[in-house]
Amino acid sequence: MNEQQDSVCVSIIVPCYKVERYLPKCLASLVGQTLQNIEIICINDGSPDGCLNIMREWERLYPNKIVVIDKKNEGVWRGRWDGVRVARGEYIGFVDSDDYVEPDFSELLYAAAKAADADLAVGGFSRIDLDTSKILSREFCEERSPFTFQEDPGRMIELNGAPWNKLFRASILKGLRDLNSPPPVLDDLAFHLIAYPKMSKSVVFVPHSLVNYMVRAGSIINSITMDQVDAVYVAMSEVKERYVEEQCSRQMIEALDAVAFLHLGVSFNYRLASSSDCDLTQAIDACTSFLNKEFPTWKRSPYICGSYARTHGPAYKRLHTAWRFYRLGLFKAFLQAYDWVLNTLHIDIKW
Repeated sequence: MNEQQDSVCVSIIVPCYKVERYLPKCLASLVGQTLQNIEIICINDGSPDGCLNIMREWERLYPNKIVVIDKKNEGVWRGRWDGVRVARGEYIGFVDSDDYVEPDFSELLYAAAKAADADLAVGGFSRIDLDTSKILSREFCEERSPFTFQEDPGRMIELNGAPWNKLFRASILKGLRDLNSPPPVLDDLAFHLIAYPKMSKSVVFVPHSLVNYMVRAGSIINSITMDQVDAVYVAMSEVKERYVEEQCSRQMIEALDAVAFLHLGVSFNYRLASSSDCDLTQAIDACTSFLNKEFPTWKRSPYICGSYARTHGPAYKRLHTAWRFYRLGLFKAFLQAYDWVLNTLHIDIKW
């Protein structure tokens, strides 16, 4: 084993399923990283197309950089855990196989993490329409101050729930306990939420667009069905149990409750609204009952209130506005107005 293989700085895990059209561009962006001491762990999740053949060819060309795991189809959640188990890097990142990254993706995130001895480094990204190549938005590209979850747990609200613009300290991910009932959707969010209580050191930001996230109309995040709702609620209840079991602080639990409102009350209900088999009023009522039972401090959250929003920026102000409409029983009308702004005025308001 050569010196490069002995000292891996970053392991990048790439779960793959039915992405043969996009995978070569993704892998080309990863083998072209300016940070040399990386490994790329490709997970073939029982893909029925040509993904495995593509991975094997790239593995042949870059035997010291690419590792291929061929397994039966179990979904992206299980694939990520399989990758974490074999990763040798000091930090672990994730890249979706239909996206691609900038050449300095690994180098800038790793340098920021190392400089601060951080548990988590977060980079900027561009959302790009797959069909037109139009840049829809750039996010996390502005300067943000570092923080710790112990000092200001409310800032977990501002972290996007996707793992592909981040580097995690590997020892934290390797020490996590899997969920008994991982969710079929919002799995990225659940993965983050069980990791946050283990992070005692800082979260740092790299304000540059490092990831090109390709927006596809048929992606799973845009196709939530009513059949998946109960499974998501079961998983989120288990996440809450973890925070209680691990004796997280009251402030950390209040922050979790606020995150639950953001992702279940706002984002989840918005996506359910586009489902043809969804009674939105009934869905909002069911969500409210669930939040009241499992995440009760959302109703008077110190991290959604006006004073916190005023000092923490636009994302918190938008959440505070949605929270007020929700508590007034006007959230269905709020979602209809939001949808009109999105589709008529073409203003993409991110939560």
